[in-house]
Amino acid sequence: MNANSPGTAGSGASSPGESPGRIVLLTTSHRVAPGLLSWSAWQTLREAHRVLCADQDHPQLPYLREAGVTVEPGSPTAMELVDGCAEGRTVVVIASGEGDQALTDGLARLAGSGRFSMPDLELLPASYDLPGARLLDLVQVMDRIRADCPWSSGQTHEGLAKYALEESYELVEAIEAGDREELREELGDVLLQVVFHARIAEDDPEEPFSVDDVAGTIVDKLIHRHPHVFGDESARTPEEVREHWLRTKAEEKRRGSVTEGVPLGQPALALAAKLASRTRTAGLDAALPQGQGIGYELLALAARADAAGTDPEAALRAAARAYRDAILAAEARGRG
Repeated sequence: MNANSPGTAGSGASSPGESPGRIVLLTTSHRVAPGLLSWSAWQTLREAHRVLCADQDHPQLPYLREAGVTVEPGSPTAMELVDGCAEGRTVVVIASGEGDQALTDGLARLAGSGRFSMPDLELLPASYDLPGARLLDLVQVMDRIRADCPWSSGQTHEGLAKYALEESYELVEAIEAGDREELREELGDVLLQVVFHARIAEDDPEEPFSVDDVAGTIVDKLIHRHPHVFGDESARTPEEVREHWLRTKAEEKRRGSVTEGVPLGQPALALAAKLASRTRTAGLDAALPQGQGIGYELLALAARADAAGTDPEAALRAAARAYRDAILAAEARGRG
């Protein structure tokens, strides 16, 4: 950004034809390992006439000094920075973790006054967050809460189990409602459950594991179950992908029955559909039990829905929402 404006004689002025100099505000991300700066950042730091940093505990300082960059302590005012750029000099200010709002506001006021010949003003990001970097913040916040919050510090896997179910249902509801803002929030709530349980697991005296272990496990599983992506196999259709997935999953689990791993505590329609799906995929000749009562009728409907590629649980919820709307309409008519 070039903020040059007609100058006047005195402090901050530059002679005709003289370079106005350059002020560089260097920002870094605390989510990237210190010392991992962009090439443009290192080049600017080495070519600068002065490098300033108000925060003497800034995590980048040891690495800059090791690289031979002299960093001066201090919190210069906007006017002092402008004066420091006389005769075309470059001054780099390493932004603190709290930001440098007072300094940037001061520079903006000087530039807007029209009384000074301003140096070139540049904001230079020295490091950028990688995708997923905010997850590191979540892990750190969870560590702090687990240590300092009386309620969180006493929680167990068993005590939190009901919240995992509640948050999952709320996520499904947001998806079915098509509410994007609610979807983002509910995804965060589900993610919190994962990180919370992983943090609790770290405290187990016999079999501890961390969120990194959780992530590593699912990464290994995804790679192994996608040989058409990470290996030599090929899959051109979703059906072939599903075959790969089921085959590798069966090799991993080595189950004695297709019913193993089907949670009996899930909603009844979903349970019936899952059993029907496992049976159909395995090619088993297991007839639906015949009996009297609504339960057997629902079982047959769930199996028929699965065979047709319909989620019976989602279909019933959609019908129930339509029924709710009809009830609301009837109530409104009654009040009218």
